[in-house]
Amino acid sequence: MRAVQVVRLEGPQAVELVTAEAPQLVEGQVLIDVKAAGVTYPDVLLSRGEYQIKPEPPFTPGSEVAGVVVQAPAGSGFVSGQRVAAFPGFGGFAEQVATDPSMVFALPDRLSFAQGAGLPMNLLTVHFALTRRGGLKAGETVLVHGAAGGVGTAAVQLASVLGARVVAVVSSEAKADVARAAGADEVVLAEGFLGAVKELTGGRGVDIVVDPVGGDRFTDSLRSLAPEGRLLVIGFTGGEIPTVKVNRLLLNNIDVRGVGWGAYWLPRTAYLREQWTELLPHLETGRLDPVLGPTYPLKDAAEALLALDERRAAGKIVLELE
Repeated sequence: MRAVQVVRLEGPQAVELVTAEAPQLVEGQVLIDVKAAGVTYPDVLLSRGEYQIKPEPPFTPGSEVAGVVVQAPAGSGFVSGQRVAAFPGFGGFAEQVATDPSMVFALPDRLSFAQGAGLPMNLLTVHFALTRRGGLKAGETVLVHGAAGGVGTAAVQLASVLGARVVAVVSSEAKADVARAAGADEVVLAEGFLGAVKELTGGRGVDIVVDPVGGDRFTDSLRSLAPEGRLLVIGFTGGEIPTVKVNRLLLNNIDVRGVGWGAYWLPRTAYLREQWTELLPHLETGRLDPVLGPTYPLKDAAEALLALDERRAAGKIVLELE
């Protein structure tokens, strides 16, 4: 089968399209013909050997896919020919993947395979962030950094569905329309966002900050929180891992909360299905509707990773296999 592999730990340019062996199906796994694969920031980090998991090259990245079931064990809830999304962890940049049924999810007919491939990591991560770690309540105000990206658009949509007022932060005017289309109530530029947020909230600040960016925005994110506000740390696409002066947390009784979705579900894989079950009605009605950015053929995986690394794209970047 065709697959994309990281052959050297030298970044996005060091991935190649190769002919690889089909996955060896272990008893109890679901085999899927991949139609589309989501591109995530961990894939970029993996290509440089900078992710917390460090496989030796050559290896196939790709943690989220959508496609059609080829084979499924009895009692798994899946049948041959069924449309699904899945979170295989690795190996998604290939024509087939095999994974545990707990990481496979029925894909509503209204969603394309490209949209389905953009769901597992981003949507389940922000669901965990907003509900379990953030304790979001209807009527609260949520600020989302990187709001035109894959994680950002998912956070904007879900926060809106959960009844929040959403303030989106984007890096340029060109990305503002993407955030608005995702459901943001207000959109502000990253440059000077603190002042804009204070003005929009009458000086009170926001209840939750969703931060997949990190870097030099972090201190102003803390300053933008209302009393008892929560800053949710999802990642560091800005490059720098910020530090916290804990005296700031005392001033307004604010929290900085880590969002380690993977660390949470790995010992309790049933949680993934619980999340999907809760989100499925919103996917079926279209209230949650993944915002796609550029799509690339499998052979152009290096360019897709580079576009994500350089933060050039708005919406979710996806590889399409057909």
